[in-house]
Amino acid sequence: MTSIGVDLGGTKVQAVVLHGSEVKHDARLVTPAGGPDAVVGAIVECIGALGDGALERADAIGIGVPGAVDRAAGVVRRAPNLTGFGEDVPLAAMVTAALGVKHVTLDNDVDAATVAEHRLGAAKGTDDVLAVFVGTGVGGGLLLGGTIVHGATGAAGEIGHTVVQDGGRACGCGKLGHVESYAGRASIEREARRRHDAGEPTALVELAGDGRMRSSVIAKALAAGDAMTVELLDEAVRALGAGIASAVALLDLPLVVVGGGVADKLGPAFVGRIEEAVRSRLFLASSPVRVVPAALGDLGGAIGAALVAKAAA
Repeated sequence: MTSIGVDLGGTKVQAVVLHGSEVKHDARLVTPAGGPDAVVGAIVECIGALGDGALERADAIGIGVPGAVDRAAGVVRRAPNLTGFGEDVPLAAMVTAALGVKHVTLDNDVDAATVAEHRLGAAKGTDDVLAVFVGTGVGGGLLLGGTIVHGATGAAGEIGHTVVQDGGRACGCGKLGHVESYAGRASIEREARRRHDAGEPTALVELAGDGRMRSSVIAKALAAGDAMTVELLDEAVRALGAGIASAVALLDLPLVVVGGGVADKLGPAFVGRIEEAVRSRLFLASSPVRVVPAALGDLGGAIGAALVAKAAA
């Protein structure tokens, strides 16, 4: 069976053609800032870039979205890191009409990526897993007994919006002190630009200029020993350590998988620091929990979206 998966992120639209468990083709575009219609156009363009006949040969199409999703209705309830997605957007119906297909399956992007890591990646063989993806925001997927937990509103696993500092830094969602407020790429950028505008020098702004402060910029600034970058990433590690340790205390999990654009660019050393931050905060020092890097890299979310669509077909 062949399926198409699309990973819709705050900075990129990534699509793959998945045949069985093998990626046959992939394509990538920059996420537009023009709102839902522009996003639908980018999704259609990205699928078109997979090559002639990819759409016609696909048995199923899935999209992973960074926010709260009503899977049954195909509606994005809220996606703070996408322009124009602050309220309900019937994304599945919009993409279905734009592509001229019968059905498109919608899911949370990190839930989809968690499915991929469980089936094909770092969580293979483990049925109780928290996956944390550090990108434009911080998303989480929760797998218990081999099944993704969606929760009453479909937002289960959103570890990025758990509070680690009451009254702390503003999050992109408008609340204060969330994990994402300190560890999401967009939040790191906002804080770096705020401090730079106040007179504090940093390679982050020098490298990014007026463009987005991408994960690669953060990695370059860190490699250069930029003091603000070191400080902001220390805060990110502390926030992630506190949030993950709380989840481990609540659920007694044996495995946490960390992925996403920021984690991928900063590499295993960054994930290792998160594991140390988690261990230092554990209620039970004897916990067997491991914190490991995601195995599927940049394509994990799109692969997961394709797997979810295949299961729903």
